[in-house]
Amino acid sequence: MGDAGLWIVFGSIVAISMALDLGVFHRQAHTIGFKESLGWTFVWIVLAALLGGLVWYEKGADSAAAYATCYLTEKALSVDNLFVFVVLFKFFRIVPENQHRVLTWGIVGALVMRAGFILLGVELVERFHWTTYILGGFLLITGIKLAFQEDKEIEPEKNFILRLSRRFLRVTSDFDGARFFVQREGRSYATPMFLCLLVVEATDVLFAVDSVPAALGITHDRFVLYSSNVMAICGLRALYFAVAGLIGLFHFLKHGLALILVFVGVKMLIAHWYKIPIPWALGAVLGILALSMLLSLVFRRREDAHGAQ
Repeated sequence: MGDAGLWIVFGSIVAISMALDLGVFHRQAHTIGFKESLGWTFVWIVLAALLGGLVWYEKGADSAAAYATCYLTEKALSVDNLFVFVVLFKFFRIVPENQHRVLTWGIVGALVMRAGFILLGVELVERFHWTTYILGGFLLITGIKLAFQEDKEIEPEKNFILRLSRRFLRVTSDFDGARFFVQREGRSYATPMFLCLLVVEATDVLFAVDSVPAALGITHDRFVLYSSNVMAICGLRALYFAVAGLIGLFHFLKHGLALILVFVGVKMLIAHWYKIPIPWALGAVLGILALSMLLSLVFRRREDAHGAQ
């Protein structure tokens, strides 16, 4: 099949899935329930696993392990996005039945931007090897800062993109269904839905600054990098509606994510002297995520037990 065949299969999976999602199952705006969200989350996980199996068959076990590691890392780092989405939808007063539309178009924009980030990152690392140490150091510092920083309240009104768009765009104060733009008195106006979409896209750029270097610390294979990123991002939208209200339960997840960033950073920094095998990297990421979630559940039970006393 080769890389060309893999790209065709991958592109077909994403295109068909998105077309069915937008054109059939969610053609009419409606509130995504817990069961429907879990169903779509399961679909995207299965599709990601099937693509991973195809990578194994075509490229070998190491490439499949790299795909799985990148997928899990991106998925874990994207959990913070879910919390941001909750805040943004509340700030812009996006009703539940229209949230799916914002997330869907947000993902379309993310797919384009991630492609640019990944292609640029691979070119830099392959042409200028010393950039590996810069990215590794960046991940190391970011992971340490994440582990010790206090949770800060997100303030969308201070977002630079939001302030810039309000300055240069004509914006309505009210909504018009699920439309991003409306025509009034012969002039085009953006709605709060479009402003929310802009901030969602800007937020993804900020998160890509962490996730793309982390993926580059695992592999430089363009197909593995991009396909794993896309499958994780597409599944994120479905996952949002299932776990948006449960994010606060994962008390130690932030520390787990910090440890993953530190691990990948160290992996990049020592690569010249010792290359950590990709299966070991996959095991480390899985172990860190499992331990952080287990500790979170134990912490939650102790808090509940203490509160019941």
